[in-house]
Amino acid sequence: MPYCNPCDRYFPNDSALRQHEDNSMSHNICRRCNYDFSSWQGLKEHWVQSPYHAYCQYCNEHFDDEDELTDHYQEEHAYCGRCGRVFVNDIGLHEHNRQSHPLLYCVSCRRMFNSPSNLNSVPPDYFSTQHLDSSIHRPKDVRCPFQGCTQAFVSRSAMILHLESGTCRSGATRQSINRAIRQLDTQNVITNPARLLTGGDADTEVTYSATGASWNGDAYECYLCHATFTRLPGLNQHLASPRHQEKIYVCPLSSCRAQFSGLSALCQHIESERCGVSRFRDVQHAMNRIVGSVARLTYY
Repeated sequence: MPYCNPCDRYFPNDSALRQHEDNSMSHNICRRCNYDFSSWQGLKEHWVQSPYHAYCQYCNEHFDDEDELTDHYQEEHAYCGRCGRVFVNDIGLHEHNRQSHPLLYCVSCRRMFNSPSNLNSVPPDYFSTQHLDSSIHRPKDVRCPFQGCTQAFVSRSAMILHLESGTCRSGATRQSINRAIRQLDTQNVITNPARLLTGGDADTEVTYSATGASWNGDAYECYLCHATFTRLPGLNQHLASPRHQEKIYVCPLSSCRAQFSGLSALCQHIESERCGVSRFRDVQHAMNRIVGSVARLTYY
């Protein structure tokens, strides 16, 4: 006959004993570990601390594994995944992030980043706007210089990209910007003469386009880099991008001389202060003169 030693009681069967253990305040049993704790608090602490349990003490709920428990924390609680801590409310989490993760946490946005570089620096290999240097935190005080366009931007590079993209009401395009810079930069401060076309029309710019002949049986294939596209317009958009254009722009710093296919990319490089070129006053004056002169051209 089943017997409960702590309570000194016999039971007619195992089911009756189990019901007694589950309902009696004298028992606090972890069935998985087969251990009876002297108090509910002891059992709860065991569930919280044991690696064999994925338990939320705030909801008194068990989960199949740690991943499910973490998902629950993220969805239902003020949770810091980096520290594995749950806070009473969002205010507590905000203060924790502000004090414990100052290099990763944007206080005004209440947003956590994976690394300090994502919060503060520009990725080195592509055109991207850093968070603290984005329109969220910086005023859009660089206006498009062309009459009829009212757009404003956080930086000169963003404004130039607007012109290069062909979305400006002025009708400016990347090709027209490049032609203007060729004419204005007579001293090759930011252009590489070795990359500029010699002979023929100096305003000529090589462009590429694809036809149905680029279909390889599975997709439309770029014959320059072999990237594939599901539609022909997508391939032609790729060919019209700066990806395969000559890198006619160069950083004016002699110790850098990084090359770029677009003026916006060069401006972004200078703004990033990655090589320190922006500290030189002569470079600043030259860039202001050349880029400022582009604004006096009209494209209709």
